[in-house]
Amino acid sequence: MVAVITTVVSAATLLVALAAGFGWMITHFDRRLDRVETGLGDRIDRVEEDLSSRINEVDVRLTARIDQVDEKLTARIDQVDEKLTGRIDEMGERIGGLAAEVTDLKVAVARLEGPSRPPLQLTR
Repeated sequence: MVAVITTVVSAATLLVALAAGFGWMITHFDRRLDRVETGLGDRIDRVEEDLSSRINEVDVRLTARIDQVDEKLTARIDQVDEKLTGRIDEMGERIGGLAAEVTDLKVAVARLEGPSRPPLQLTR
């Protein structure tokens, strides 16, 4: 009977030891996972800060470049506008001169033709 009791006590001790070992493993893995999670969280925060600062730098540079291009395009458009306005004004003056010349030409042709003559009547 002592052997049976010894076996039962040994089995119970073994089960308690296995439960304690399992509990220690769970606690150990939980602490390790907490350290890994904390480390990853810190690393992710650093990467996020780094990317945010880089994105802000790129944003500043792109905004400056866009502003420069905008200024150049505005200046170029103003130059083209002035040039075209000048050419349109020249064409308006030329057309006005042509209209005056056409009027003079009409008057000259009318003088060459002379007044209209009444039809000749033959009398007998």
